[in-house]
Amino acid sequence: MNIEKTNGDALTLALSGRLDTTTAPLLQEALLPAFEENKNVVLDFEGIEYVSSAGLRVLLLGAKTAKAAGGSQTLVHVADEVQEVFELTGFDGVLSFG
Repeated sequence: MNIEKTNGDALTLALSGRLDTTTAPLLQEALLPAFEENKNVVLDFEGIEYVSSAGLRVLLLGAKTAKAAGGSQTLVHVADEVQEVFELTGFDGVLSFG
């Protein structure tokens, strides 16, 4: 998985590849410190083709960290196949989408 950072109104992390057991720690290392410097973080899922339970865990941790910091974590450009995973697991009611 690749992570590319850009900064505007919110920090954007553009993700590509698979968000799975191998790559979830990489996202966690980039995501959690991001809330120390930025109130709002956008995760651009345009390049994500797969999300495993390990990936879901990191996204949930990010959402909780954002809420505790008084900020937000927003997912954008989510592919239909990945959105279906969020819906089947109930994460569509926990995560924020833009």
